Amino acid sequence: MFSNTSDLDLRLVRVFLAIVDARGITAAEAALGVRQSTISTQLSALEARVGFKLCDRGRGGFRLTSKGERLVHSARALVAATIEFGARVRDIDRELVGTLGIGLIRQASPVENMRLAQAIGEFRKRDQAVRFTMKVVAAQELEESLIDSQLDVAIGYFRHRVAGLDYKALFSERQVLCCGRGHALFHKASHVNIDDVREQDWVCRSDPIPEERASIGERQMTAIADSIDAATVLILSGSHIGYLPAHHAEFYEQRGVIRALGRATFAFDVPMHLAFKRSEAEKPIVRAFCENLLSVYGRPAKAPEPLVERIDGAHLES
Repeated sequence: MFSNTSDLDLRLVRVFLAIVDARGITAAEAALGVRQSTISTQLSALEARVGFKLCDRGRGGFRLTSKGERLVHSARALVAATIEFGARVRDIDRELVGTLGIGLIRQASPVENMRLAQAIGEFRKRDQAVRFTMKVVAAQELEESLIDSQLDVAIGYFRHRVAGLDYKALFSERQVLCCGRGHALFHKASHVNIDDVREQDWVCRSDPIPEERASIGERQMTAIADSIDAATVLILSGSHIGYLPAHHAEFYEQRGVIRALGRATFAFDVPMHLAFKRSEAEKPIVRAFCENLLSVYGRPAKAPEPLVERIDGAHLES
């Protein structure tokens, strides 16, 4: 019975997986580079080792038993673990080793994404063997993920200041008040006043930005959206007005389906920050990445390449 694992067992497990992937002993000959008789002997040796039959083989073809199917999952996990162990041993003498979790808000500006990409590129030039995990979530989830140590760093809008987290200012995101083609204000967009906009139906974000509320005050909120995409659809319908990030609205403005209302009067800036757990600030991976990111924000970012989009069945260049 299987009580401990030897080098021979690992070899036999790999043979077993090769047979499973090839869907038969005969088909596995090419992959393993040995004769069918040898493969059959090795499979029998593994069955003797584990104490149960792994598959039916014969004129009816190759078919895993129920226990064989269960062993496949464990075998793949074992092989993956040995590969991971080997990689960790090879990288153990690197300066930076481990995993770095990065959280981002949805619909970030292409310019800011380019800056983040540049920072990651600079970080990769270090003596490191770091795995990146990146998560795009709603703004309110970023801080929760940092506190729970699901993320190491996060970039986004943070309405509150949570104890135990540090915040570093990165950039500001311009918000503009928009309406869609067909809305009553569409053709007087640059001449609207506070009374004009307060009389309209508004779409509001489920996690409202204080700066937005301060810019207008009381309004007729008749729709709630939990994402920028959802708010955009309601604005495009011509039935609602609402705020969108300027970089996001620009795509639709260029195509004449959205207009910004009173850009000089109603627009405002939302501060975006880098946040991380104070207790993790001196963790080598976190410290090094933050250094690279803040360094990038200390010099101009390269403009992103033009994007080719598709709308209404036609290719359009933004």
